[in-house]
Amino acid sequence: MSASLEAVGVIPARYASSRFPGKPLIDLAGKTMIQRVFENALRASRLSRVLVATDDRRIYDAVMGFCGEAVMTPSDCPSGTDRMATVARSVDADLFVNIQGDEPLIEPDEIDTVIRLLEEDPSADVATLVKRIASPSELTSPNTAKVVLDENGYALYFSRLPVPAVRGESAPDRALHTHVYWKHIGIYGYRKPFLMRFAGWRPTPLECAEQLEQLRVLEKGGRIRTAETRFEPVCVDTPEDADAVRALLGGSSVRGGAANAGGPA
Repeated sequence: MSASLEAVGVIPARYASSRFPGKPLIDLAGKTMIQRVFENALRASRLSRVLVATDDRRIYDAVMGFCGEAVMTPSDCPSGTDRMATVARSVDADLFVNIQGDEPLIEPDEIDTVIRLLEEDPSADVATLVKRIASPSELTSPNTAKVVLDENGYALYFSRLPVPAVRGESAPDRALHTHVYWKHIGIYGYRKPFLMRFAGWRPTPLECAEQLEQLRVLEKGGRIRTAETRFEPVCVDTPEDADAVRALLGGSSVRGGAANAGGPA
């Protein structure tokens, strides 16, 4: 039987965004985006606590206004993970889950799956989710982080390019019929001691080359355990994305199926 560990969810939230300033506070069918993320995270059965980590008083006040919990963090944190690590230094818990603040439709099951992976696998330092890539455009898009897995569901490498290259197949649609490709879903669960070490390391060469923070874990010898999910993340990066989410909230759209804690192996 797996050990039950105390897990805290942290939602990093910045007001300043080059593409969409102030997006945590945009209205999505009567609630701010940060409130929708917070309330969905709060439904995860394995989280003991949910915190918003922000460097902006407007976001802090908004969270406290809907009776959430927020923590002010330094404005010079280089990433959401560093913002989470700042919170973790003063919070007593075994696991910390980095929940993306721009995914207002995140499913509680996704959070619980990440926690369950770390409870069941003591050798994993980090846990995250992956999803099968189904379209050639997604495979070739540099905005989609691809991940290569070993036969036990551990991450071997992350890239913005289609990896692995299928020799003799230059067309993405044919490559998809030859090999299973995985995209990374941006939710992370960390064991606290590893998170503290991670935050103290300088960016690594592969991380800088690909601009993918998770490569720092692999370059430093950490182990990232994955599980397959059928949920499709809905990220709000632009005002047009926000309009799409409002449309979904106004209907009865079903996004996918339950996450598979058994992994994609």
